[in-house]
Amino acid sequence: MTLSTQLKDTVTKVPAAAVAANQAFDYVQPTNTHIEQLAAQFGAPLMVLDCEAIRRQYHALKNALPGVVLHFALKPLPLAAVVRTLLEEGASFDLATSGEVDLVASQGVPSERTIHTHPIKRDSDIRDALAYGCTVFVVDNINELEKFIAYKDQAEILVRLSFRNKDAFADLSKKFGCSPDVAIDIISYAQQLGIRIKGLSFHVGSQSPNPTKYVEAINACAKVITKVSELGLPALSTLDIGGGFPVPYSVDVLPIDVFCAPINVALAQLPETMQIIAEPGRFIVASSVTSVASVMGQAQREGKTWYYLDDGIYGSFSGLMFDEAAYPIDSAKQEGERFESVLAGPTCDSIDVVSDSIMLPKLNNGDLIISRMMGAYTLATATDFNFFKRAEVVVLNEQVHSQVLTG
Repeated sequence: MTLSTQLKDTVTKVPAAAVAANQAFDYVQPTNTHIEQLAAQFGAPLMVLDCEAIRRQYHALKNALPGVVLHFALKPLPLAAVVRTLLEEGASFDLATSGEVDLVASQGVPSERTIHTHPIKRDSDIRDALAYGCTVFVVDNINELEKFIAYKDQAEILVRLSFRNKDAFADLSKKFGCSPDVAIDIISYAQQLGIRIKGLSFHVGSQSPNPTKYVEAINACAKVITKVSELGLPALSTLDIGGGFPVPYSVDVLPIDVFCAPINVALAQLPETMQIIAEPGRFIVASSVTSVASVMGQAQREGKTWYYLDDGIYGSFSGLMFDEAAYPIDSAKQEGERFESVLAGPTCDSIDVVSDSIMLPKLNNGDLIISRMMGAYTLATATDFNFFKRAEVVVLNEQVHSQVLTG
């Protein structure tokens, strides 16, 4: 099969306007040759989404956490193709906004395969989710619980606990969650209000380097579950262990089966009737997207060549400003001596610099820069600042039986 035939069979272009080293990552990525042909066909900048990578990551985590229902968190990459791919693989979904409700509804996701986990919600957010059929929500305080008095016959609640994690890239328990004692108070008050408490949830933070905090959180939740029973309150049936499973950008991380082994041991100590769910986001999609930018100009400054790209910090590289984002970046051109260089974005803002020190061969205008591992918090947070349009999205291998690009 020729490359052109492969591309015809496996590529779908998504208009930008529609886009609002362990074994888990051992799959065949689109090669530089494939990327160059896509750029020739569609132009640059591009974000190339490989749905086969999504499938592999989903099943790697599913195998590492047997019996745990995986609710993909849409936040890192809220694309219809991602939703369709995961829906076909049997995934469930974690929603946080009415826009995310609209997205999964538009792709035919059954509402019973969704939960709504934003701890702080507007009344309209609750009503929109309930109208769709999503009935499981998260709270972490009394004020939020009282919002459900009007919906007590429709909704079920998970109480989110806080477990601070200084080692995580993003300590989400700084902003959300309550102590075990406050959780007991919330559950007791819910009983008085007639609001059903389904269980507990937590999130140890993004890019957690080891499973220790998960184990500590599971053990603490087990004590709350026992205390609830001792107080004669309705038994809790669900524990949501959140996300945060790490991916390798510039440093190695534990293989996902090794990472999850102690988590499984801790989960095995819970009552057999307890349903366990998780909210993976970055782990599922980080490796699925490759960025393609082109050199639109260059200049010599202080002994370095500055290459100005048609994508940058305000676009697909937005994660460089606020995320764990040491993306693997290189030029499509590989031959020739390399020199210390600078990659700058296209806008007129001085902070729009992708890398201020990268070794590259001498490039010409129009040459391509290829960046891997760009599926999480890139497209989702890109802007049209300075009226530079966001990168177009090209989707590979969306159909399960499509020819997978193999180089």
